[in-house]
Amino acid sequence: MINRSHLLSRIRSALRRSRIVSLLGPRQCGKTTLAQQFLKPDSQNYFDLEDPESNSRLNEPMTALRELTGLIVIDEIQRKPDLFPILRVLADRKPLSARFLILGSASPDMLQCSSESLSGRIEHIEMTGFHLSEVTPAATARLWLRGGFPLSFLAKNDHDSLIWRKAFVQTYLQHDLSQLGLKLPSTTLLRFWHILAHYHGQIWNSAEPARSLGISETTVRRHLDILSDLFLVRQLLPWHANLNKRQVKAPKIYFQDSGILHQMMGIQTQKDLFHHPKCGSSWEGYVIEQILQITEPDEAYFWATHAGAEIDLLLLKHGRMIGVECKRADAPAITPSMRIALEELGLDRIFVIYPGTKRYQIHDRVEVVPLAEMKSLDRQLP
Repeated sequence: MINRSHLLSRIRSALRRSRIVSLLGPRQCGKTTLAQQFLKPDSQNYFDLEDPESNSRLNEPMTALRELTGLIVIDEIQRKPDLFPILRVLADRKPLSARFLILGSASPDMLQCSSESLSGRIEHIEMTGFHLSEVTPAATARLWLRGGFPLSFLAKNDHDSLIWRKAFVQTYLQHDLSQLGLKLPSTTLLRFWHILAHYHGQIWNSAEPARSLGISETTVRRHLDILSDLFLVRQLLPWHANLNKRQVKAPKIYFQDSGILHQMMGIQTQKDLFHHPKCGSSWEGYVIEQILQITEPDEAYFWATHAGAEIDLLLLKHGRMIGVECKRADAPAITPSMRIALEELGLDRIFVIYPGTKRYQIHDRVEVVPLAEMKSLDRQLP
């Protein structure tokens, strides 16, 4: 069992503050396992909306929920959006006899009912699979290769992990996405996912995928937005520092889980990964996701100009801006892009994350940090 004490602590704190807490993340990332730690085994206060019995119990939701006290957990809440008005009524009772922990596999933007019905009553917590601060140093290479989904990361061997990820992708393509309005054939959706894997770490352009798939750019953008809402793809938006300069204005695309990316690219082993032409892009996306999970910034962007200057990640936290560069190199050195970013963006610091073992300064505001020490990065941010 992987210790996820930080997440458990965040949920406990949120439940003390808020009447309703939503725990959101991709399917199979461990939401149910975490939530069940707050209930006794076989508790009547747990409802799984993928379970026919739970659905039957909630045919009359007010009757089913009104008399329950303490913490009530409702899993896969996006499957029953008509529950949100009921939760609003129950959460407004005085005295408050129950609090709610609702689990969902879609972002708050997709769960529009929650923002409309539960405004001022709900607190959102987003989670992923395992990340660096939750695994041992010896397991970091495995985390990069297999990704953070628990059943993939904890598989007995790399082959079993790959089989799980193939089944995961198949389930999404053939079942889950169609329920969310993606009516393209599963073979076309699979081609779209392969295109996304090709774009991993690159600036997005809807025109090329639209031509390749024979669909409109609007449809392509809608598909991309849905995959983002499902926490499968990250659209990292560009930072516009000076509107008078020619800066990139399209998002960068990343698979949020490196294991799913590797499955789409046919990467099965560490050797395959190290020799693959997308190894550098995979490393960049992996590091970016780890940093976002560990540091929990207020906002995150990338920065690039049409002249070629670029910073992989900009973190805004407590009113200050930090740059992050992801370099899969033995001894990273300061680059012209870093100098330009320090001057034009007024960055407080730049951290260069690399796979080595020594930590060292290459500028008074630029420090090279080993991946193994990235867990401590949050404590050094302003």
